[in-house]
Amino acid sequence: MDSATHLAMGVAIGGLATVDPTFQSADVSMIGLMGAMIISQQAPDIDTVLKLKGNGIYIRNHRGITHSLPFLFIWPALITIVFGYLFNLNMTHLFLWSFFAVFLHVFVDIFNSYGTQALRPITKTWIGLGFINTFDWFIFGTHVIAIALWLIYKQPLLIFGTLYLILAVYYIIRYLIQRSVKRSVTRLLDDEVEQIIIASTSRFFQWRVAVTTKNKYYVARAYRTQVMFLESFDRIPLPKEDPIILNALKDENVKSFLSFSKVYRWHLERLPDNGFLVVFTDLRYRSNGHYPFVAVVKLDSTLKIHSSYTGWIFTEGKLQKKLFLDEQYL
Repeated sequence: MDSATHLAMGVAIGGLATVDPTFQSADVSMIGLMGAMIISQQAPDIDTVLKLKGNGIYIRNHRGITHSLPFLFIWPALITIVFGYLFNLNMTHLFLWSFFAVFLHVFVDIFNSYGTQALRPITKTWIGLGFINTFDWFIFGTHVIAIALWLIYKQPLLIFGTLYLILAVYYIIRYLIQRSVKRSVTRLLDDEVEQIIIASTSRFFQWRVAVTTKNKYYVARAYRTQVMFLESFDRIPLPKEDPIILNALKDENVKSFLSFSKVYRWHLERLPDNGFLVVFTDLRYRSNGHYPFVAVVKLDSTLKIHSSYTGWIFTEGKLQKKLFLDEQYL
C-alpha cells in the first residue's frame, strides 16, 4: 500500500492497542505507543531510500528483504527496544503489537500487483495477487472515518473491530470479481493460455489485463466482468545468442527490469549513428494507449553500452533525456 494508507493503519492499530489492559494505566505514554505503531507500519518501506541510488536498484530491491520473514521479527524487536526504553512501555506487549503492525503491513502489500518477497529467504518469488490497488480509496477512507469516530466516541474495539471486519469482506469481494474477470478472459481466448495477470486500478470495477498465450501477448481492459482486448503482440522469444541482446542483458537496469516484470515484449532498433537501442516494455501498465514502464539500453556500434534506463517513461522527450543527456540517471 502507499505511505498515507500505512500511516492511517498505524494510527488505527495504535488506537486498537489501547484496549490492551497493559496500556490502560494513566502513566502509559500514548505518544510513545502511537509512535511505535506508526513506525512499525512504516518500517518495512525504509528501502524507499534506494531510489537515491537509481531506479534499477530500487526496482530490484523494494519490498524485498525488508518485507521478508526475518524482518517480521527484526523490525518489532528494534522498535520495542527503542520505544520501550524511551517511553517505559511494557516490552512484551509492545513487541506483540509492533509485530502485528509489521505483519499487517507486509500482508496487505501482498494483495497489490507489485507484491513482496514475503517468503524470503525460503523463496525469492514475488507474491503479488493484484486485486487491491496500491492506493485504494475505500481502504484509506474507511480508516480515516474509523479514526475520526474513535477520537469522538472512544470505543476502539467496537470501531476498529468493525473496520477490519468490513475490510475483510471488501477483500473477499475484490478477489471474487478478479476471479470472474479471469474466467471471462479464458473463455474469450482460443489460444493456449499460459498466464493471466489481472491488476486493479483506482476505479472499483476497472481492471488491467495482460495475457500470455502460446503464441501471443494480449493486453485488455475489463469493466466488471466485461473484457475488451486492446492490443495483441506476437510472442517472439528473446534471442539471447544474439551479441546485441547478449550485451544488453548484462546491463544492471535491464537485469532489474527482467527480475520484476512478469510479462513484457522487446524490440531492437538500429540508430543513425550505427548504434542500437534495445527496448523492453512491460505490458501490465497500459495507460492512455501508452506502456510507461520500460527498460532501455543504448549500445554504440562496437556493442558497448552507452547508456541505459529503467523506470516510468511517459514522453519521448524524457526518454531522450535519460539516455543521452542526463548521465546521472544512467
